Amino acid sequence: MGHDSDNHQAPPSVQAPPPGPPPQNLGLSRGPTWTPAEQLLQLHYCIHSNPSWPEALLLAFQHYIVMLGTTVMIASYLVPQMGGSHRDKACVIQTLLFMSGINTLLQTWFGSRLPVIMGGSLAFYLPVMSIINDYNDQTFPSENQRFRYTIRTIQGSLIVSSFVNIFLGYSRTWGNLTKFFSPISIVPVVCVVGLGLFGRGFPMLADCVQIGLPMLLLLIITQQYLKHLHAKAHHILERFALLICIAIIWAFAAILTVAGAYNTSKEKTQTSCRTDRSYLLTRAPWIYVPYPFQWGTPIFKASHVFGMMGAALVTSFESTGTFFAAARLSGATPPPAHVLSRSIGLQGISMLIEGICGSVVGTTASVENVGLLGLTHIGSRRVVQMSCGFMILCSIFGKFGAFFASIPLPIFAAIYCVLFGIVAATGISFIQFANNNSIRNIYVFGLTLFLGISIPQYFVMNTAPDGHGPVRTNGGWFNDILNTIFSSPPTVAIIVGTVLDNTLEAKQTAVDRGLPWWVPFQKRKGDVRNDEFYRFPLRLTEYIPSRFL
Repeated sequence: MGHDSDNHQAPPSVQAPPPGPPPQNLGLSRGPTWTPAEQLLQLHYCIHSNPSWPEALLLAFQHYIVMLGTTVMIASYLVPQMGGSHRDKACVIQTLLFMSGINTLLQTWFGSRLPVIMGGSLAFYLPVMSIINDYNDQTFPSENQRFRYTIRTIQGSLIVSSFVNIFLGYSRTWGNLTKFFSPISIVPVVCVVGLGLFGRGFPMLADCVQIGLPMLLLLIITQQYLKHLHAKAHHILERFALLICIAIIWAFAAILTVAGAYNTSKEKTQTSCRTDRSYLLTRAPWIYVPYPFQWGTPIFKASHVFGMMGAALVTSFESTGTFFAAARLSGATPPPAHVLSRSIGLQGISMLIEGICGSVVGTTASVENVGLLGLTHIGSRRVVQMSCGFMILCSIFGKFGAFFASIPLPIFAAIYCVLFGIVAATGISFIQFANNNSIRNIYVFGLTLFLGISIPQYFVMNTAPDGHGPVRTNGGWFNDILNTIFSSPPTVAIIVGTVLDNTLEAKQTAVDRGLPWWVPFQKRKGDVRNDEFYRFPLRLTEYIPSRFL
């Protein structure tokens, strides 16, 4: 029997299954995200906005107190080894304070224009120790004569070495070098500006844990927790908790001293804990005005000049990293290349003035005061400029300045634990402008950060108390240069980071490195805000040759 084609029936249609729930969006498990922010939004006052005059005055005094610790520490370490008396130490402190006030005014007016305190630098420790050791082998009629010969030699070395920074700055060499920076290389640099100073934190705090640890805990609790108890307390404690805590712990240390708590302690403990062992209040002159060549005619020795040149170069690296942190914490854009050039050049001029006036070390940007910008949320330039008045006045009226200079150093060490940490964390914030998921960037950042801490630590651990570092050849000046350079974390970080970042797939990873965001800020007219933050005051830009801008 045949089959007819009409008898074939079409197969029943198969209906598609009903649509199910959409596939799970795995991005929901990542939590909230934040877009990169060029400026910190939590600042109460940025670089060109100012609090009220009474509040600004208190904040300026707070900046003066914070920078005082490093100044006293430098004089306390070096002057006794130079053969100086307690009065000589007081005069050296007053000279350092006077020069810090002058140099900070110059830098905030005509240099970086950032709210940065310029203070003494410990980068000069090794070359100064080399000069001290040179005179230890000689015989002098008195220790005062040895002190004067030593400080006159330091003067001569500072005067000559200052031209290193002057040349690097005003020849625009430094600005051209900074054009090789990127967010990936600047992150570890700013990080080690804070982390590299860890020796001035808890290790120095532990010299007198009885007052150092209470200061650290009280500052954290008061400034971060107690401010939430009341609306008015929030405003006061967030900005002035540092002064309040210093007053409380300083009074506590004075009570322990009077009560005889340290009478049977070791000499080192008594020096760190007692409030009467600085001898500054009794030996400081009532009125003292530092003046050119106050210690005598400078002495120039080539062997010491070269070592001091290495320290001058190191301060350029240190200040550059500090300037980037200050710009971030004051609400400014990253400093352009021409601003970095003129700031380093002016730093050289400041070093020249310090050499003429008889300072024991050169100048650099104060890391702890930059951390104070982040602690108080106030990056006002005027506040920092007002603090110069306290530095200059307290340097002239010696007894008044000596009163605050007698604060035990472990109290300052507790403050540094907080402030240096803020600066280090500020460096990490720059990574938001680059691809932090790039293995290449992680490699550059990690290796630079580790070597920036590890290499200087090796040099510090192998440096003898007399200043002789691990590099020991027949050329003392050569030893001083290398030991000084590689003992500086920011210097090592800039060298390693810049080389790696510009040689490892640099062109292919320009976007990952954050260059599209970074490059406009490095040019004078690259961003309209550059002129707003960094132009000279009082329309001076119109009258100054462009090569000095």
